[in-house]
Amino acid sequence: MGRCGAALRLALEGNIAVGKSTFLRLLGRAFPEWRLVAEPVAQWQKVAAGAEEAPGSGNLLQRLYQEPSRWSFTFQTFSCLGRLKAQLERPAGPSAPVRVFERSVYSDRYVFAKNLFETGHLDMLEWAIYQEWHSFLLQELGDRATLHGFLYLRATPQRCLERLQRRARVEERGVQLLYLQQLHTQHEHWLLERSTKVHFADMRHMPILVLDVDGDFEQDAAMQDILMAQVESFVNSLQNKPVPPHPDPF
Repeated sequence: MGRCGAALRLALEGNIAVGKSTFLRLLGRAFPEWRLVAEPVAQWQKVAAGAEEAPGSGNLLQRLYQEPSRWSFTFQTFSCLGRLKAQLERPAGPSAPVRVFERSVYSDRYVFAKNLFETGHLDMLEWAIYQEWHSFLLQELGDRATLHGFLYLRATPQRCLERLQRRARVEERGVQLLYLQQLHTQHEHWLLERSTKVHFADMRHMPILVLDVDGDFEQDAAMQDILMAQVESFVNSLQNKPVPPHPDPF
């Protein structure tokens, strides 16, 4: 088990199409006792709506890419809510020693929502409202929403674009290299530069494992073994460490 007998909670972070879904499958194979929580992409593609809605009209992911200035606030609110619900959910069955979430409420804010604001798709009022409720919820939830570490899958934006084109998700047809470059910069700033101006206080010293996945790790068994060994060592280093008190943000 994790700290003081509780499950360790980790977030798997990285750019669009960096290989998170593939990496989750590898984790599931290497550590079958862990609980892995994938992003709810299907929920974004088919948001529950009225019975009279036309086919495809509830595809929030598609709306975001087609009209980002119209749908960014709606999408980020919905996605952050989904991530928070997944993290707070008490899984049925035997408890797992480690829980890994594909992305987190933190990357929702410090990568995606922040980038949408900086590129003009969230206006200043929307960004202020988003940050207000995000800070309030996490402060009120305290330890229930705290993570113990991050697994950062790192690859070049060009490599991510190649993988994105291979998977050919319909909603992502218009994604350009520039957008992936922007998201890469946001990840680097958030996870590696650790700016004190963009972090909750408890995030500034959060353990981070950087995993180089620029190579074709999906087909390279030796590389997979190295990556899984790095994750195992990282998790072992977190075992039995006391959880610090949850400070107020900022």
